[in-house]
Amino acid sequence: MPSLLGIDNGLTVTKAVLFDVDGTQLSVARRRVEQLMPRPRFVERDMAGLWRATAEAIREAIAASGRDAGDIKGVAATAHGDGLYLLDHDQQPLGPGILSLDSRTGSIMERWTREGVVEKALALTGQPPHVSAQSALLAWIRKHEPERFGRIGHILSCKDWLRFCLAGTVGTDRTEASIAFTDVQTQNYSQEALDLFGLGELWHALPPVSHSAGIIGGVTAEAARLTGLKEGTPVAAGLHDVTASSLGIGGHRPGTLAVVAGTYSINEVVSAEPRIDPRWSCRNAIEPGQWHDMAISPASAANYDWFLDTLCAREQAASLADGSSIHAVLGEEITAALARPSTLIFHPFLFGSPFGDKASASFVGLRGWHKRGDMLKAVLEGIAFNHRTHVDALRDGFSFDEVRLTGGASRNPAFAQMFADVLDLPVTVTQTDEAAAFGAALCAGTGVGLYASVQHDPRDLLATATVYQPDKFRARELDRRFSLYNRIATSLQALWPDIESLAETSHA
Repeated sequence: MPSLLGIDNGLTVTKAVLFDVDGTQLSVARRRVEQLMPRPRFVERDMAGLWRATAEAIREAIAASGRDAGDIKGVAATAHGDGLYLLDHDQQPLGPGILSLDSRTGSIMERWTREGVVEKALALTGQPPHVSAQSALLAWIRKHEPERFGRIGHILSCKDWLRFCLAGTVGTDRTEASIAFTDVQTQNYSQEALDLFGLGELWHALPPVSHSAGIIGGVTAEAARLTGLKEGTPVAAGLHDVTASSLGIGGHRPGTLAVVAGTYSINEVVSAEPRIDPRWSCRNAIEPGQWHDMAISPASAANYDWFLDTLCAREQAASLADGSSIHAVLGEEITAALARPSTLIFHPFLFGSPFGDKASASFVGLRGWHKRGDMLKAVLEGIAFNHRTHVDALRDGFSFDEVRLTGGASRNPAFAQMFADVLDLPVTVTQTDEAAAFGAALCAGTGVGLYASVQHDPRDLLATATVYQPDKFRARELDRRFSLYNRIATSLQALWPDIESLAETSHA
C-alpha cells in the first residue's frame, strides 16, 4: 500500500509523519531541537543537529508505522518560515541557523523605517520587512559579520536545508521564495529588491525555484543510511509551514480564512490578485497567479505554553508521569473561570506583537481574588484577541465565509468556542492532527502522481469536523472587552520603549 512522508519542523520540535495514500495517519515521531540563545534577542539552532534529530524522527516513524520503507512513494518537508539558513560555496552550513523568533535586527529596522526602505519594500515585494526577515538578517550579518557575509554561497529557509539533507539539491519553492526578494506583481526574484536592502551582490545565492509539488531529486545514499528511507525515494520541493498548515486543513483556497494558533498567530487567505497593505504580507501562493495574504505575529499559543511552563510546572510533571493531559487537568479551572466575570485582560506579547518589537506582555486588572484559572482564561482570551486584530485587517481587504482553525490549542473545545465568539464567525476544526505535515505529504503525493493536484485531498474533512457557532451574547461581551484591550494597548505604546529601556540600565 503506498504511503507518503511529511516532515514538519517548527521552532522547538521536528516531526516525521507517515500517511496512507488515503490520508490516514500511520505514525508520527518527534524530536526536540535545542534553541541556542547566546545573547539577548539571538535565537539560533545548530543546523547539523537539526538534521540529525529529523533523521532520527524519520527512522522512528517508519518503524512505528509497521510498513516497509519501500512503500513510501514520496517525501516532502515543511518548516518555519523566515529566519535564515546559510550554506557556503562548498554547500556546508555557514554558522548556526537563525530562527524566526530572533530579533537582533531592531536597529536596522528602525533605520529602514526612517529612510523609507520599509515603505518601498511594501510596494515592491508586497510586504514590509521585519526583524526576522531574511533581508534584515542578511543586512545585520553584512554589518556585524563581514567575513561570514563574504562566504555566503546559498540562502535557504529551514525546509530547504532539510530538503538539501535528504536529496543533496539546493533550491526552494514558490511560497518560500517570496518571503523577501520577489516582485509582488511578477512573483519572480527581483534584483531591485536585493538592491533596496543593500544586498545586490547576493543574486548568485538565491536558490532556484520549483513548484511545491515538483520532484527535485531522490533520497541520497547517505540520507537513506541515516533515516531508513530507501535510496532514490522521490523528494518534492515542499513549502512554507504557514501555507502547509492551511493546505492540510483544506484552507488554501479563495473564500476561506485559515487560522493557525501555534507559536505564531497566523491568519491567511488566498487571492486571485495581489493586494498590498502594511497589515499583511502578500506572498506567492502554491499556484502561479494566486497570492497568499498572511497577517501574522509571534503572539499566539506560545503564551499558553509559557503559562504552563511557568505557573503549572508541578501539574505538567504529574501529567507526564501518569500519561494524562495537562489540558484536561486544567479544564475545570478554565471552565470555572469562564463562568464568572473578570476585570483581567492579558496582552499576549511575550515574544512579539502587531504593535512592534518594543511591545511587551502584561496582565491588566489583576486583583487579589483572581485565581490561576482566571489568569489562564485571560491568556487564552488575549491570544484570540490578537488573532482578531489580524482577522479584522484581512476583512478590510478580502471576503471569506468560512474559518478553519488549527494548532494544538484548537483541540480544546473551550478555546475553539472562544475563537468563534471573538471573531463572531462560525469556526470549523477538522480532525487533522498534523496539518502542516499532511500539507507537505499532499505535495509529495502530487509530485509522484498519486493526486491530480495539491487541492485533491483524498479525505472528507467536513464529515468529521466540528463547527463552533458564535454565541451572540458572548460575542457582544467579548467585543466590548476587545475594544478595551485595544485601548489599553494603544495607551501603552508610548511607554513600551521606556519599559524596554529598563533592561539596558547599567548597574556599574
